[in-house]
Amino acid sequence: MEDRNFLDTVMEFEQQLESMQKQFEALKKFVALMMEEHQTLQMENHHLRTRLEEVLSSKPEGKVIIDVSAKKKEIIDVGEGYDNLARLYHEGYHVCHVHFGSSRKGEDCLFCLSFLNKQNG
Repeated sequence: MEDRNFLDTVMEFEQQLESMQKQFEALKKFVALMMEEHQTLQMENHHLRTRLEEVLSSKPEGKVIIDVSAKKKEIIDVGEGYDNLARLYHEGYHVCHVHFGSSRKGEDCLFCLSFLNKQNG
């Protein structure tokens, strides 16, 4: 009888080990994804800091150029916050409350454009 009980215990232990192995594999995949995302964010952050330094050193304070139409550009005196949001939008990021900070992937966003036009007007 004791042999049977011992065998059951060993089999139960084996199942627990298999379950832990699956959990460990899932954890490793999650950590790998987080490391990739962290690296991507670090590169984006570096790019944005470099771009910010370029913009700050090359333009007059408080002025931003905004595309009013495809052919016409207009210079508007606005605050620093709006300037930063407009720059982020033109660099390809959402500035609207719906998708803030995510990449636009080259497509215009009506929420962002509406928000920028509200700030402009």
